This record gives sequence, structure tokens and C-alpha cells, in this order.
Amino acid sequence: MGRKLPPFAAVRAFEAAARHLSFKQAADELCLSPSAISHQIRALEEYLDTKLFERQGNAIDLTLTGRGYAGKLTGLLDAFDDSTRAVREAGERPFRVLCTPGFAARWLVPRLDRLSFGDRVRLRVSQGAPSTDFAANDSDLVIQWADDPVPGVVTEPFMTSMRYPVISPELRDRENVQAPEDLLRQRLMHDEVLDAWGEWFESAGVAPPSGRRGPVFPNCELATTAAEQGQGVALAYDMMVRGTLASGRLVRLFDTVTMPVTIYSLAYPGARAADPMIRAFRDWIFEEMARDAPPPAAVAAAE
Repeated sequence: MGRKLPPFAAVRAFEAAARHLSFKQAADELCLSPSAISHQIRALEEYLDTKLFERQGNAIDLTLTGRGYAGKLTGLLDAFDDSTRAVREAGERPFRVLCTPGFAARWLVPRLDRLSFGDRVRLRVSQGAPSTDFAANDSDLVIQWADDPVPGVVTEPFMTSMRYPVISPELRDRENVQAPEDLLRQRLMHDEVLDAWGEWFESAGVAPPSGRRGPVFPNCELATTAAEQGQGVALAYDMMVRGTLASGRLVRLFDTVTMPVTIYSLAYPGARAADPMIRAFRDWIFEEMARDAPPPAAVAAAE
């Protein structure tokens, strides 16, 4: 059954006049003339088939029915105003995202122009693991490593990736790297977080080198950057280096890959789960991931 609602203009005119007990002050508030206010109220009285004001010369007063109706309308219009402000401010305020420099540079920034409010995104980068203490990090949403749960925070994994070796084309040609065994004589870039060279060599059917042949970096991003500069070979996450491979700054070595692991999750306060901008950003991230889904052959090779 459809709603039976009176004309909204008439409701606004009546509610303002009831608050001020003055058609003139209501007219000033709504940028109308007093006669327009009077006309709207007469229309509302006809719609309701009841009197809302008693007119005594130039003064007005609410009838008992008008007083009860006005009290309810003021609360409803206040709630309507609050809801409208929340939506409008969500579309105007900056949206603050905290993430790692590597994620920002290699994945997020190159595609922000596909986000409808990308020009309002304010990126903040973290030198370590991004904090999910939203009372202190001055962010609306955090892109965190892996998917560790945090009390009071919604955590949604969105990026899973396999790994494979990458090298600068100049170093590959100079060192004549053609087979997995050739990596045993190369400097390997290691990272402190989930270093997986041992797993990769086992998958390639090659005994891994004893000890670490190369520098150890705090994260995979620095290891990949070092490889990009020709310092050695890095074990890169496929989802993070596709753009770099397409540019030719790095090349992939061999078909062997590691098992996919979750590398990034969205995190935002549970109390703000319905925030329109958080929901829109979250949906956009998952849409972008669907665009980047690896081909079935690559998934099958990793299994």
C-alpha cells in the first residue's frame, strides 16, 4: 500500500510557521512571501480536512490538532535533515586512506581515476604496518597487510596473490638467466615478511641455496624495487607487479609460482560500516580485483 503524504512544500511551510508562530518569520526562513506561506497552510488544512491555526487579527496560534501535528513534524524533519547532511557531507569531505607506500604506488594510484570520488581521496602512507587504531590514525579506512582480525574493526581480505621471480631485463641479459638453476648464482632479494624463496625453489625442483644469497629488506616492496634497479632477483607478488612488467622495467622469470596467499585486506571501524563513502570505496576495490583476476591457466598452475 502506497504512502499517503501531503505536499512537502505545505508541510515545510506549516512546520516553520508553527515553530515561529508567525507567517512572516516562516516566510523569511524559507525565502517565500507571507502570502505564499498562508497559501501553503490553507492547502495543507484542506488536505487534512482540519484547522491547524487559529487566526486572531494579525496573531496566530496553533489549534490542539495543529500543536500535536507540529510536534511530530519537527522531529521528522530534523531526522530528515540529519540524514541528508550525512549523505551530502559524505560526498564532499575528503576520504582518508592509510596504506603502505608500495601498495599506493604500484596498485592504488594508477587506477584512482576509475574511482568516482578519486579526486577526494587523501592518501597517507605508513612506513611500517599501517595502524588500525582509528582513534589515533586519522583515517577513514586502512589497507592492511594480510587479514589479522582486530576487535571493533571490520576486516575484509581482498587481494590474494602468487609469487614468481622478477629481474631487470638488463641484468637478465647480462647474466644469461635462462633456467631456474641459474638463480643459484644470482643475488636474491629477500624480505622479512613471508620470504618464500625456499618454497619457490622446491616448486621448481631445485635445491634451494644454503643460507641467504643477498640482502634482506623489511618488506616485499623494497625487495622488488631493488630488483627493478638491477641489484638482483626478487620474488614478487603477481598482483603488485603487473603494471611494472607491462612497462618493461621488470621481466618475469619462469612459469613456476608459489601458492597464493592473502596479502592485503580492507579495515574500517565496525561502527562506520554503513558509511556511504566506505561502502563505495569497498565496492570499488572489489570491482577492481575482479578486473585483475588471474587467468584460469595461471590459477591452475599455482595449485
